[in-house]
Amino acid sequence: MELQQLFEHAAADSKNLAQRPDNATLLKLYSLYKQATEGDVNIEPPGGFDFVNKAKYNAWEELKGKSRDDAMREYINVVNGLKG
Repeated sequence: MELQQLFEHAAADSKNLAQRPDNATLLKLYSLYKQATEGDVNIEPPGGFDFVNKAKYNAWEELKGKSRDDAMREYINVVNGLKG
């Protein structure tokens, strides 16, 4: 199966996990998904007291320079690990 197909399958699987992952894992999944689908962060950082979106932004920004393929592979590995 092609990497893109495996990634899409993992993205679908992530919505049907038996247990909800902890916040740190959800943040990792979010940032890897964004890096895999959009590349390096391409939005302005949120300001003020928007802590949730600031955490998402920071997690995505930390992946700057990671290739889309590497982000897809890591995302797939995280989801597969959560499936058990």
